[in-house]
Parts: sequence; C-alpha cells; structure tokens
Amino acid sequence: MVTFIILLNVESNRITAIAEQLADMPEISEVYSVTGNYDLVVIVRTRSNDDVAELVTNKLGPIEGIEQTDTMLAFKAFSKHDLESMFSI
Repeated sequence: MVTFIILLNVESNRITAIAEQLADMPEISEVYSVTGNYDLVVIVRTRSNDDVAELVTNKLGPIEGIEQTDTMLAFKAFSKHDLESMFSI
C-alpha cells in the first residue's frame, strides 16, 4: 500500500462542494478541511504510484475551483493503528 497526502488550495466559496466531491471518489480515503496555507488535505491509499498519477492528472485537474495541488508521498507510517488492515483493498 502506498499513501499520498495531497494538499489543495481551492476557491473559498467551493471548499465544501469540492471536499464532498472528492470524498465520493473511491480512490480517496479521507478529506479534511484545514487551517493554514491549504484549504483541503486529501489522503489517498493505493497500490501504485500510477493510480495517484491518474487521480491527480485526470480526476482532480478538471475539477473547477481547484487552484493548486501539492502531492506528497508518505515514506513510512508512525501510527499505533493498524493502517494496513483498516485500508486493505
């Protein structure tokens, strides 16, 4: 399993609508509205990097109101939760 964190800047009047649209995508595990430099944080857990490339390029890119994305690959999880079993495909 590969985990990516995608940080998004979106039009302020579309934060909720975009968050709900993203949360409905099967590739996306979690969506958070946050404070700070970004508006939304998206967690993606998938089998391959190619799946995330497809998501960012072909599914997030066309969404009107997304102004900028910053995608990060998680190297290692430091969690007390068994994330593998929680998100097994």
